[in-house]
Amino acid sequence: MDIKKVLVADAVDSSCVNLLSINSVEVDCKYKLSKEALIAEIPKYDGLIVRSDTKVTAEVIEAGKNLKVIGRAGAGVDNIDINTATAKKHSRT
Repeated sequence: MDIKKVLVADAVDSSCVNLLSINSVEVDCKYKLSKEALIAEIPKYDGLIVRSDTKVTAEVIEAGKNLKVIGRAGAGVDNIDINTATAKKHSRT
């Protein structure tokens, strides 16, 4: 999977950002984005990393034209629209 640029939308341990960076992935950390701001930002990224603060709705996923992966740091995925993410994945194959 070719991932060049990742948005970290919630505070995560610095080792997460460091791991991506040493593997030549450009990382932008932008916390507490409004839904509208996230929708505006997400088209620029191949990946999105969240914790529990950011809601990854169908609108966010659909706006992520280059989005290949959504990572959830922590337990559970109740803040991610799994059905839309899965449907988008299958539409690419």
